[in-house]
Amino acid sequence: MQFQFDSSEPIYRQVAEQIEDAIANGGFEEGEQIPSTTEISKEFHINPATVLKGMNIVVAKNLIEKRRGLGMFVSRGARDKIVNEKRDEFFESFVVGLVKEARNLDISEQELLQLIKRGYEK
Repeated sequence: MQFQFDSSEPIYRQVAEQIEDAIANGGFEEGEQIPSTTEISKEFHINPATVLKGMNIVVAKNLIEKRRGLGMFVSRGARDKIVNEKRDEFFESFVVGLVKEARNLDISEQELLQLIKRGYEK
């Protein structure tokens, strides 16, 4: 985990994103225990309440679950939920704009697909 303390994005949101990214990238497997609030706060010198606030975001999305007396664990299906959410964000953030710009430049669908294929080949 890496945190940008000079970023405009609040640390608690960075905590949530770091946990989600670790789940999506296989750093934390389904059913696996994640580091505790205390462990994260000590290792990265972050207020425990801030870490907990970030973890609660991930809990609210049903990506991790609290097991009383045991800690936090990655929920079943968490990786798939995150990947699907990121794909939707990718579509909205990049694909829609790409297609709009292609239309503005009179690039046909076939030409655009060829350009994308060329990008994959690089």
